Amino acid sequence: MSPVVEVTGVTKAFTVARRRGRLRRRFEQVVAVDDVSFTLAEGEMVGYIGPNGAGKSTTIKMLTGILVPSAGRVRVAGLDPSRQRVEVARRIGVVFGQRTQLWWDLPLRDSFELLRHFYRVPAPRHAANLDTFSQLLDMGPFLDTPVRQLSLGQRMRGEITAALLHDPAIVYLDEPTIGLDVVSKSQVREFLASMNRQRGTTVLLTTHDLADIERLCRRVMIIDRGRVIHDGPLADIVARYGQQRTLVVDLAEPRPPLEVEGATTVAVDGPRQWLAFDGSAVSASALVAAVAAAAPLVDLSIEEPGIEDVVRRIYTEHP
Repeated sequence: MSPVVEVTGVTKAFTVARRRGRLRRRFEQVVAVDDVSFTLAEGEMVGYIGPNGAGKSTTIKMLTGILVPSAGRVRVAGLDPSRQRVEVARRIGVVFGQRTQLWWDLPLRDSFELLRHFYRVPAPRHAANLDTFSQLLDMGPFLDTPVRQLSLGQRMRGEITAALLHDPAIVYLDEPTIGLDVVSKSQVREFLASMNRQRGTTVLLTTHDLADIERLCRRVMIIDRGRVIHDGPLADIVARYGQQRTLVVDLAEPRPPLEVEGATTVAVDGPRQWLAFDGSAVSASALVAAVAAAAPLVDLSIEEPGIEDVVRRIYTEHP
């Protein structure tokens, strides 16, 4: 099967004016995206992560046709987004966490109805989708509430629904859980996983909340300074960069930092000590046995590295 999204050697540069004295200015070329290439297959849910200014949002804007690449080629469902924006718009859904596509003074239900006409969705299909999404996202109690009166979590659920009501083949989510509480984040994640699993919707997800990536994506692309520095399974990243683990031990009584071969004591708090070790070089069972031989143990646990720590290591290796 051919990819639903193809990005080949894409670069986007902006001309920026900078002051040079009181009256003079000089113009510089700033490269936001630098020779990026990737493909998205039908039904994939891919995380696209990186620091602020790395080029994530610029990439999505080129995929939607808002921006035109300075160089390279973009195809979405076989179409050129910058030249065929109307056709592409009917095949994609977009959520920008900091912007709204809903009508501020209208009830949420009326915004959905206007979008039905915009996308020319048959009324029966629209009604069926709205009923399904309302149940999955628990929107029934506020469907008739003006958008301006909704909480951030309620509005974001409305934004995601608005992006999916016309059954797009591809959805771009730019920070969809930003500012949400724990309950709202969980609802959004479960809904997105369900849509991807049941309808085969292709999803490109950009986020600073790495818990979103861990729960939703098997493949991750990491972009830094406009360049993709990693593209592959999330499991491969963790296997390569996530071997640093921490053994947390509760001793029978406080002691000086333990000295155990294969581990380094990184913190001590009374009888509790934290020992960092490389899981690829020493087994946890051997380390536990060594600790038990050195001091009486009351309890222990092993802390696995979070994806945030893993990504930090990747950035360190790509200065």
